Amino acid sequence: MKALILVGGFGTRLRPLTLSFPKPLVEFANKPMILHQIEALKAIGVTEVVLAINYQPEVMLNFLKDFEKKLDIKITCSQETEPLGTAGPLALARDKLIDESGEPFFVLNSDVISEYPLKEMIEFHKNHGGEASIMVTKVDEPSKYGVVVMEESTGRVERFVEKPKIFVGNKINAGIYLLNPSVLDRIELRPTSIEKEVFPKIAADNSLYAMVLPGFWMDIGQPKDYITGLRLYLDSLRKKSSTKLATGSNVVGNVLVDETAKIGEGCLIGPDVAIGPGCVVESGVRLSRCTVMRGVRIKKHACVSSSIIGWHSTVGQWARVENMTILGEDVHLCDEVYSNGGVVLPHKEIKSSIIKPEIVM
Repeated sequence: MKALILVGGFGTRLRPLTLSFPKPLVEFANKPMILHQIEALKAIGVTEVVLAINYQPEVMLNFLKDFEKKLDIKITCSQETEPLGTAGPLALARDKLIDESGEPFFVLNSDVISEYPLKEMIEFHKNHGGEASIMVTKVDEPSKYGVVVMEESTGRVERFVEKPKIFVGNKINAGIYLLNPSVLDRIELRPTSIEKEVFPKIAADNSLYAMVLPGFWMDIGQPKDYITGLRLYLDSLRKKSSTKLATGSNVVGNVLVDETAKIGEGCLIGPDVAIGPGCVVESGVRLSRCTVMRGVRIKKHACVSSSIIGWHSTVGQWARVENMTILGEDVHLCDEVYSNGGVVLPHKEIKSSIIKPEIVM
C-alpha cells in the first residue's frame, strides 16, 4: 500500500518555529510531527510514503533518510512548483501512487494528530465498496467548520455544508482519506480543493463514505491547537497505560521527558508537558501545559505555562513565561523577565518584559 501526506507550504501559522524548520519536522511530543503519521502508516503495512511539498524538499528528504532506514519504508517527494491546493498534489503524484495492484491509497493532512485507526479504516473501506472513505470527527462548535452530512447507519456522505448557520450535524472532515485509484481520474492538474471540488462529486455519485474517528483529533497547525493537541495526545498515551510517561514526586499529570534531559531538585512539572532531548531544567522550576524543545535551558525558579520554548533557547532565573508565548530557536530571555504572549523570532535576546501579546523581531 502507498500513502500521500499533504505537507504543503510555509507553515506560517506556526511561525516563528517554522522559520527554523519545515513544519512537518517541528517536534510534537518529542517527535517530528510527520513521523507520528509515517510510523502509523508503516504499522499497518504501507510500504511507500509520498510527501506532497512545495517548500524546502531537500531539508525534508535529508532528514527523513535516517528514518527510511530505521523504519524500512520508502519516502519520496512530489514537488509542486506552484501551490496546488489539496487535490492538485494528488494529480501531480499520480504516477507514484498508481501501480498494477489497484490497491487504495491513504491521503493524510500533515497537521492532523490522532490515534490513526488506519487498520479499521481499511476494513470500513472494503465493506462499503465505494470509491472513497474519509474520516470525520465530532466537534462542539460545527459552525466554525465545513460539516459532513451523512447517513448514520451506513456512513454514506450526502453533502457538505460550509460553516452552517443552523445545525445540520456535528461531524467535520478529519483530514484522513482512503481513496481508490479511480479518484485520480476525477482530478485535474491545477490548483484545486479535494474538499470543495472532488468529494462533493463523489458524494453525488453515492460513492463517498465517512467513518467516525474513535479517540481524539486535533489540527495542530497553530500554537493554541498545538498545546491542546499535546494534552489530548498525552491523555491518549495515559489510557494506553504507557511506560513512556514520566513518574515521580515532582510530576503532576501527564508529562513526557526525553531520557537525555536533566531535571533539578524541587521542580514541579506538569500537567501536559513535553521536555525534549538535552534539555536542562534547573532547580525550583515550574512547568505546565508547555513544550520545551531540544537543547533548552530553563534556569532556577523560572515558571513556564501554556507556551512553546524553541530549540536551544534559555529562560532566565525567576523569569515568567505564559499565555501562548512562543520563543523561536536560540532565544535568550534574561533573568526576571516576564513574557505575556510574546512571539519572539529566532536568535534574539530579550532584556525587558513583554507585557502584552506582541511579535518581537
